[in-house]
Amino acid sequence: MKKYTYTESKDTRSGFGAGLLEAGKQDENVVALCADLIGSLKMNDFIKEFPERFFQIGIAEANMMGIAAGLTIGGKIPFTGTFANFSTGRVYDQIRQSIAYSDKNVKIAASHAGLTLGEDGATHQILEDIGLMKMLPGMTVINPCDFNQTKAATIAAAKYDGPVYLRFGRPVVPNFTPADQEFVIGKAVLLNEGTDVTIIATGHLVWEAIQAGEQLAELGINAEIINIHTIKPLDEEAILKSVAKTKCVVTAEEHNRLGGLGDSVAQVLTREWPTPQEYVAVNDSFGESGTPAQLMEKYGLNAAAIVAAAQKVIKRK
Repeated sequence: MKKYTYTESKDTRSGFGAGLLEAGKQDENVVALCADLIGSLKMNDFIKEFPERFFQIGIAEANMMGIAAGLTIGGKIPFTGTFANFSTGRVYDQIRQSIAYSDKNVKIAASHAGLTLGEDGATHQILEDIGLMKMLPGMTVINPCDFNQTKAATIAAAKYDGPVYLRFGRPVVPNFTPADQEFVIGKAVLLNEGTDVTIIATGHLVWEAIQAGEQLAELGINAEIINIHTIKPLDEEAILKSVAKTKCVVTAEEHNRLGGLGDSVAQVLTREWPTPQEYVAVNDSFGESGTPAQLMEKYGLNAAAIVAAAQKVIKRK
């Protein structure tokens, strides 16, 4: 098992803030809009550097999406910023009609996604957003795993022509990917080569998958670990190449089991290479209030759950 280490833990939302600032420096057409959550979205540095390119919309998320769509007509590259729940569920009609259907070059930056929003509870912990967004024709869906990858993803999204949903989180997590990485939309990252089981993870579950791989190695199980940062378009080639070796797969995500990464992988396998699969995800339920660590433990979104799923799926080969 390849060893991964880190020197600091950082929140992925700060990676977005750093990436937005850099994207703004690289392209004067990059603008930012926020629904009264500047601090939470870490937009402060961008605003300080480019005050004339920032628009505070207030608590009017639907209006923000419409304004962003309009800005693209003049050649701007708008990033909208609010919590993932308000970036999707609250404004789905506006995204569908004004952004996706119209193929507008809007980047929907969604923070505080998943259970790890924590104490704010189920009303804010959206676990359906990946499913909502990936079903929209033409929508690219990105879910990076740490600070560095989120920064790189933000810069890549700014350069990409078309609507993008960029999902990230609130808690500090290990920052282990390279600072100078090349982020290629739609291209998975192979973290460890293995022969016994494929573990496909996204977002905060990538580090848990690495920890699970180390624990499985101690049990004599050689896991292939893939970081799927882009859920749509999905890197089908990487998935099929891996399962051709391992003959079984575990998917891991901080999302509802229905509609997320696991479903996308299952569609590929059903069509191209029928393979035993186990899901590590929230099992069709809402979240609740608690610390991020407590919730990840209770809902089975950690290394221990991935190890158990791997052991179970291997027996199904």
